[in-house]
Amino acid sequence: MAPLFSKHSKSTHIVNNNDFRKSLKQVLGFRPGNLSIYEAAFIHRSATLTLSSGDRINNERLEYLGDAILDAVLSDWLFRQYPEADEGALTKIRARLVNRDQLNTLAISVGIKDLLISHINKNHTTRHLYGDALEALIGSVFIDRGYNRTRRFILSKLYSTRLDQNKLLDTDYDYKSQVFQWTQKLNKQISFDYSETAQKRTGNPVYNTILRIDHEIFGEGSGLSKKEAEQNAAYRAWKKIRKIGFID
Repeated sequence: MAPLFSKHSKSTHIVNNNDFRKSLKQVLGFRPGNLSIYEAAFIHRSATLTLSSGDRINNERLEYLGDAILDAVLSDWLFRQYPEADEGALTKIRARLVNRDQLNTLAISVGIKDLLISHINKNHTTRHLYGDALEALIGSVFIDRGYNRTRRFILSKLYSTRLDQNKLLDTDYDYKSQVFQWTQKLNKQISFDYSETAQKRTGNPVYNTILRIDHEIFGEGSGLSKKEAEQNAAYRAWKKIRKIGFID
């Protein structure tokens, strides 16, 4: 893969590969391989770089990949960490760990703020530029070094040292309320469809919920109560709202 930037580029402040590699190593905790992949992780869509070939470079695709990898790593870790927890509880804990404010906090703590290229005011507190860039960075690590190294980076470099997990697990994020507020603000219709199944081993009821906004499916969730199912569906709906750019 050819380098994304030349030393003559006016689209970025990354002008010295040695300086960038050194700064990136401090963020990652290990020596990066292909710098071009990592450079793309720090280009916000507001500062999209257009190459001579016509290709447009920003971190949105890497963010998509990193989001999926982060979910996979944390799902596996929580599955092992909490063997007695059911699906609903595990989903709720994971949602707290990948909350946008938490990702922003993590990103700033490891130094992403100094590397991000954006045309948006970086002091704008309602933006999630840094958390999005952190997900893009995770995508870059996955491409450069594979799953195992990415898993170590997430669990050892980020979550084991940067967050107060006990405090975080005691915090409840009401995604249903956030979705309701968003739909009311934009005069959109929201509805929940319910169905009920039984657990194979116990026969206890499991509630399944589909959340629709203007008749389009935005999220699905399950739980041992309708409230839990609604929250799980709302969590997935809120992620979709964030990812497709309906909010900052």
